[in-house]
Amino acid sequence: MAYQDIIDSGTLELYIAGVLSDEENERIYKLLQKHPEVLDEIQQIEKSIGALTANVAPNQNNQFKEVLIKLLQEKESTDNVISINKNKSNWKTYSGWAAAIVVGSTLLLSINKNNNLQGQLNSINEAQKQYEQQLEKTTNDLAKNKTLLASITNKNVITVPLQGQQVAPNAYAKAFWNKKTNNVYLDVSGLPTPPEGKVYQVWSLTLNPLTPTSLGTLDKFADSDTKIFTIENLNNSEAFGITLEPAGGSKTPTLEQLYTLGTIS
Repeated sequence: MAYQDIIDSGTLELYIAGVLSDEENERIYKLLQKHPEVLDEIQQIEKSIGALTANVAPNQNNQFKEVLIKLLQEKESTDNVISINKNKSNWKTYSGWAAAIVVGSTLLLSINKNNNLQGQLNSINEAQKQYEQQLEKTTNDLAKNKTLLASITNKNVITVPLQGQQVAPNAYAKAFWNKKTNNVYLDVSGLPTPPEGKVYQVWSLTLNPLTPTSLGTLDKFADSDTKIFTIENLNNSEAFGITLEPAGGSKTPTLEQLYTLGTIS
């Protein structure tokens, strides 16, 4: 086949697309060495593809197909009007371009499938990541709960129920005081969430005379899932009380805001 027939047939476009057989690729390569016109044509085709790709709408999935269609339209516009009875040479030209469009459509379908598959893989990876994070959190929570359970069931622990007082009759709490370690595990799940600007403050009390000592404030009440806090108590306590105080706590308890109180038997 003469080199001009190769140019007209659309084979060079398929050569650029990389879909020809090894034998056809070798044949085109030999023509390139013998005929500079073939090399010029290939360079023009590559330049056209680059220009058309830059002008195609930003929808990447349609880009290759639109480029091939635009190339075909430009190639057709340079030819004379062709009658219904096309000769064999013209048929080869258009069959070559049809083959190029088929290749482009196949590549487009492959890109779409790959994009869909990548999206599914991303979703699976994200789900796996969330599962691992949840599993790690659950494992940590179980470990903490196991440690806490061992702490409050220790033989050295004194259990002190704290009953609701006048300002909040339905409130309740429970203190687990280990005199050996001086730790108090305070369950305040029976207290309502404090209003903005307020905080619960825990008090150690001696009763005669009544002497309150602050054990600290429960600053992260709303953030706690378990509503169980660990505080240190170095006092010879006879009772525990919880009051509602301004943020930062108070030096002395506001008795009008005493939510719960429990004596140590």
